[in-house]
Amino acid sequence: MDYIQNKKVRLNYEILDTYVAGIELFGFEVKSVRQNNGSLDGAYVSFADGEVYLRGMHIPPFQQANAPEHFDTRRDRKLLLNKKEIQELKRAKEDRGLTTVPLSLYNSGRKIKVNIALVRGKKKFDKRETIKRKDQQRDTERSLKQRFK
Repeated sequence: MDYIQNKKVRLNYEILDTYVAGIELFGFEVKSVRQNNGSLDGAYVSFADGEVYLRGMHIPPFQQANAPEHFDTRRDRKLLLNKKEIQELKRAKEDRGLTTVPLSLYNSGRKIKVNIALVRGKKKFDKRETIKRKDQQRDTERSLKQRFK
């Protein structure tokens, strides 16, 4: 079950490869995510000191009154990947000029996982083509639904 999705990624980027990563969260952040509170808009993955961080993701505290005073809703959150995956992502970013963005947050058992993707930005005409294809598919589904009603 997806808690939070980044819906704009599929419009703005061409997805080349996906990875699954764990994420370090505080307890009240986990509760907030399980209530579907939060946003991945503008979030991205960055590398620092051999580790991977998710930056720009917004997770409000579960209960405002019980949150620490200094809590930052857009703080950097560490992603848990093995060394081989980190090297692959870092090499792709440096050599091929690709970007790594989060697709969704979901649960796997009792743990919260992040689905991240290695992406290439789309040009304006590619975006128009994607929108056009979606509109055509929606129209055909509508006509089939009315026909078999």
